[in-house]
Amino acid sequence: MSSIGNALASSVGKKIVMGLTGLLLVGFLVEHLHGNLKLIEDPSGQAFGEYVAFLASFGPLLTVAEIGLALLFLCHVYLALRLTLENMQARRTRYTVRATRGAATLGSLSMFYSGALILGYLIKHLVDFRFDERYFADPYGEVKATLSQPGNAAVYVLAALVVGVHLSHGFRSALQSLGVNHPAWNKALERTGKAVAVILALGFLSIPLYFLFTGDGSQP
Repeated sequence: MSSIGNALASSVGKKIVMGLTGLLLVGFLVEHLHGNLKLIEDPSGQAFGEYVAFLASFGPLLTVAEIGLALLFLCHVYLALRLTLENMQARRTRYTVRATRGAATLGSLSMFYSGALILGYLIKHLVDFRFDERYFADPYGEVKATLSQPGNAAVYVLAALVVGVHLSHGFRSALQSLGVNHPAWNKALERTGKAVAVILALGFLSIPLYFLFTGDGSQP
């Protein structure tokens, strides 16, 4: 057990765990987007209401899943902070080691900052919906009333773009941390990571834009 603990405490071990937690969070985003797109698919709001009711039907199991997701996210954030500090102290490049600065991208250079913005957005998102009892009384109506307000819509659009920037480097870096790295695959994996980032970003930003241009801007 001590050898496993020592391995996880090492820089390589932390990168492996961070990569694994990152990929699990990407999986959550895919499912979260799948459920949220019901907001657009059915303008009556019935499909989204049924989706929320389906999740709520799990009762305590949903709470356990939410706690697990929160721990997963906090673990990812903690490791990001630790690795960033370690890299700064060692005067290395941030988040992942690169042979040259010329290979740096917006995503790779802004990983820490985009992650911090995502954390701030997540807090707002939970306050807007998860911790507001009105949401569970009328899920579709509450989302429409919130996102049809220009200020809120702008925040959610910006958040979707930041998620896209974060994933444009994070997805590929996570695979690399897990050892998925081969000259024959790297180009395809890099394109896949960028495709995942673009699809998720466009998917999430389509929702606030939809309500901004179709809603009436009424207060919740």
